[in-house]
Amino acid sequence: MTIHDHGPPNPPPAGGDETERSAHAATAAPAAAPSPNGSSADHSGRAEAAAPPSGTPAPASGPGAANPATARSARGRFADLSASLVVFLIAIPLSLGIALATGAPLQAGLVAAAVGGIVVGLLGGAPLQVSGPAAGLTVIIADLINTYGWRVTCAITILAGLIQIGLGMLRVARGALAVSPAIVHGMLAGIGATIALAQLHVVLGGSPESSALVNIAALPGQLTGQQPASTTFGLLTVLVLLTWPRLSRLPGRWSLLAQAPGALMAVLVATLVAGVTGSDVPRVDIPSWSAHAFPSAPEGPVLGLIAAVLTLTVVASVESLLSAVAVDKMHSGPRANLDRELVGQGVANVVSGSLGGLAVTGVAVRSTANVRSGARTRASATMHGVWVLLFSAVGVALLERIPLSSLGALVMVVGIQMVNRVHMRHVHRHREFPTYLVTAVAVLFTGVLEGVAIGIAVAVLTALRRLAHTRVEVRREAGGVRVRAHGSLTFLAVPRLSGALNQIPDGMPVVLELDVDFLDHAAFEAVQSWRSGYTDRGGTVEIEDVHGCWGRRATEDDATIPPLRVGPAPSPRWFAPWSSWQRRQGQVCAEAALLDGVREFRRSTAEHVQPYLARLAAEGQRPAQLFITCADSRIVPNQITSSGPGDLFTVRNIGNLVPRTADDASVDGAFGAGAGGDTSVAAALEYAVDVLRVPAITVCGHSGCGAMQALLDPGLDRATGLGRWLRGGEPSLSRMASRPAVIEGVESSSADLLSMTNVAQQLDNLMTHPSVRRRVEEGSLQLIGLFFDVKAAAIYRLDASGRRFVDLAEPSESDAGSGTEAGAGASGAPDAPEKVEVR
Repeated sequence: MTIHDHGPPNPPPAGGDETERSAHAATAAPAAAPSPNGSSADHSGRAEAAAPPSGTPAPASGPGAANPATARSARGRFADLSASLVVFLIAIPLSLGIALATGAPLQAGLVAAAVGGIVVGLLGGAPLQVSGPAAGLTVIIADLINTYGWRVTCAITILAGLIQIGLGMLRVARGALAVSPAIVHGMLAGIGATIALAQLHVVLGGSPESSALVNIAALPGQLTGQQPASTTFGLLTVLVLLTWPRLSRLPGRWSLLAQAPGALMAVLVATLVAGVTGSDVPRVDIPSWSAHAFPSAPEGPVLGLIAAVLTLTVVASVESLLSAVAVDKMHSGPRANLDRELVGQGVANVVSGSLGGLAVTGVAVRSTANVRSGARTRASATMHGVWVLLFSAVGVALLERIPLSSLGALVMVVGIQMVNRVHMRHVHRHREFPTYLVTAVAVLFTGVLEGVAIGIAVAVLTALRRLAHTRVEVRREAGGVRVRAHGSLTFLAVPRLSGALNQIPDGMPVVLELDVDFLDHAAFEAVQSWRSGYTDRGGTVEIEDVHGCWGRRATEDDATIPPLRVGPAPSPRWFAPWSSWQRRQGQVCAEAALLDGVREFRRSTAEHVQPYLARLAAEGQRPAQLFITCADSRIVPNQITSSGPGDLFTVRNIGNLVPRTADDASVDGAFGAGAGGDTSVAAALEYAVDVLRVPAITVCGHSGCGAMQALLDPGLDRATGLGRWLRGGEPSLSRMASRPAVIEGVESSSADLLSMTNVAQQLDNLMTHPSVRRRVEEGSLQLIGLFFDVKAAAIYRLDASGRRFVDLAEPSESDAGSGTEAGAGASGAPDAPEKVEVR
């Protein structure tokens, strides 16, 4: 059997700057498509030819033989060429639309697209990323133009590029990734909303104002004075843009229409309709290249210019680097060199600003289209820039036929899509939505620089609150009170901790569990002061330092303070499956997964558990339980019982069955009705009961048990090994018909009812073994039945009646004392756990 790991689907673009949905649908293609001769190529252009079958002669060599390397190279060049054309068709309308939204000369968008493609394509560190003008910089550029004019804005772009080059050479690119994603996505959402509000005025036939607040205030008047023709072409563009990807659902060859970029087709349809109807609407006006504006020396307040340069530098750099990281996740080729990418972006901004172009940044969605169109190397991005350059020289007449409201509608949709629901779900899942929302609103109403500063302040305050947050729980347990402090115990948490501790009645045994990652002096003094006073009033206090460091550090020089009970620091990898933390690409290798798990044990766990193992090696094992459970891989006995080395003597088999002894009158085989002569369980019983002298035997069933499902299947072949073994479960089937074991108030499937009843039956089967019966009758052995609900991660215990499972979160009459479960009875039931306070 071969196991194929197809890997996760392509992630959504990290940057929401121009979410051209139809480009995704149109250009979707496998990352590595098999070639006719069985070879496959990855995104970097590398290809691997399939090995010929055994006995097949090697391909002939010579002038007349095909050269596989040449063929692969030709396929790679063709893939780059086709991908560059797709990206070019997407870039043209968007570059014009972004230039329109900023208030810059329209040809500035074409200059930035050409420079971004050619310069970053040749020099950048992310081979498959496509750079150019991006919607994420629209608000910043528009504000700069309104404040300083276009020529000075070009100079600011040059200065920002020089800083990017310096930062890249200093190798600090990865530092930009330290910015919280909630701030970045919130900034993009605020910019997107600002763009959408501004371009809505263009769609309605008007002109945008300088700020979002003014645009909102002017919207009612714009709606009443709209120009029907401009509005019609704007709405037509929106309609085509949103519905074009859905053409892929059409039958037959009609679905091929969806392969054309939606942005291009939306503008093309609006342009054709405007031309056919002869409508007199404002159209794109591209000034002559001879009148093209170039940069001039910066003029204005020095501090304002410095702030402008730094704002443009930071936003453009972060957007480019996040886009490069997102593109890396979409292909298996060479990984991005972020420092080189930052240098390439800086050079492109210097060149673009010098030529009178917009600022350049990496564009996630154009890059996504590039990868999904089959691009193999950086040649695709470079050629896309060449096509833009050539079209700018010969295609101006075509561009000037485009209705202005059509470009405005295109950019408006891009702005709306920058308020990305996927990003909202992600930040909400990580409890960072307040930071996202505050940043977005602040950017919308105050500007990018001020909004990001406010977002950073909110993020810092949120982080400080989480660092200082401590959860204190006080619970009444059998024989005392347990107090659990989780989080960081600092002076800020002292009032909460002291309030909880002072509510505990005097004279009780108390366990204070410190599950904290930091304990400062004020918190330590508060704990020790309360401990001293409480013990003076007749109580006892035992402190468990879960991580084994904070309490020891504070008390190691004070011999008068009782020592703390220290336990190993918990690690998620102790209880999570391999698949949740072992990140692998391609086919899963069972051996590699196992060896990685072993290495992780040696790296992070062995040092914690070694002292216990050393003691057990010297003293021998003295387990507290013989634990009989199913072989199901979802059941981890030490995990569900919070036990460690030396606690459980474990027996696992299909269905957690205990065959009856041959001496039992009801048995019809040499050793148990279902064992087929298997004596392994009996051997384990005798060793555990007579040699190890375990004080308890537990039988643990579980939900979704395959053995119980097989027992209920009338088609089970009783002649197979599995069928013969499961004959031992037939008494459980009969028992379920007359006296099933259940969880009251919980609706269970037939298989789960059988699994619960089977636990009770196996406890009865244990009593057919002489050594077990003798120890139980002596009162030195307790039999316990458990049922584990896998989905709910809940454990239930069989009560003395043998008919009902009770939640272990509630008290059981057999929680104290000895005896057997399901028949032998128990005494000495403690008081119910009382939840005193949870903070």
